[in-house]
Amino acid sequence: MAVRLNHTILTARDRDATTHFLVTILGLDEPRHYGPFLVLQLSNDVSLDVLEADGEEEIKPQHYAFLVDEAEFDEIFTRVRERGLPYWADPFHSRPGRTNTWYGGRGVYFDDPNGHSLEIMTQPYETD
Repeated sequence: MAVRLNHTILTARDRDATTHFLVTILGLDEPRHYGPFLVLQLSNDVSLDVLEADGEEEIKPQHYAFLVDEAEFDEIFTRVRERGLPYWADPFHSRPGRTNTWYGGRGVYFDDPNGHSLEIMTQPYETD
């Protein structure tokens, strides 16, 4: 069997609020419970398992990139703007209020309520 990513854990200050944010912004199905996690299933058999941080635990911001088609990009980006969320064309947040057109697609970065950097993009990045 080839190695495939199955899931990753996203740590949150408020597990319920974070999953609600992701469901509404990204257009995901409602989460399912699995132990201490709320599991958000993505369309490529990978899940984001949202875990609530223990009281004083520091949340270390992570980056989560989502490959979407053009119509999904428009829908998600519309919801980002309707909520008045800050967004950037780059991962360093140096180009505010803009999108990028890297590799012939479109991309944008915005933060979740925990400071995790979320990216939506319509083309995967070149690796050569």
